[in-house]
Amino acid sequence: MVGHCYLVTAVTMGRQARFIEFQNAAHASCSFYSESVRRHADTLAFVVMPDHIHWLLQVEGSLSEAVRIYKALVSCRVGSRLWQDGFHDHGIRREEDLRKIARYIVGNPLRAGLVDNILNYPYWDAVWL
Repeated sequence: MVGHCYLVTAVTMGRQARFIEFQNAAHASCSFYSESVRRHADTLAFVVMPDHIHWLLQVEGSLSEAVRIYKALVSCRVGSRLWQDGFHDHGIRREEDLRKIARYIVGNPLRAGLVDNILNYPYWDAVWL
């Protein structure tokens, strides 16, 4: 629904760590801001993990179309099919704190032990930080 916010999780096929490679992770990160994705969603926060992404977005069109375009764009830029079919979404209720959710998303590399300081992990962004 237009104007609503969602937390989306999309996973690579077989949970392969396809975003360990710098180039793949960079493509996944910059694709959130591509013109074709922005027609359907405003990115509020994201993190690219080795085998999945978390994306906090506000829908401007169709949620399914935004995710479909994002996944297709990343796969095209990488040059191979990357994603499991589908995605998990959680519709954000008005009383939920978007900044708290964004902090949770951005904290994923710390909790996974990928870095000791989030500033050392380049594949995330949040409009509030």
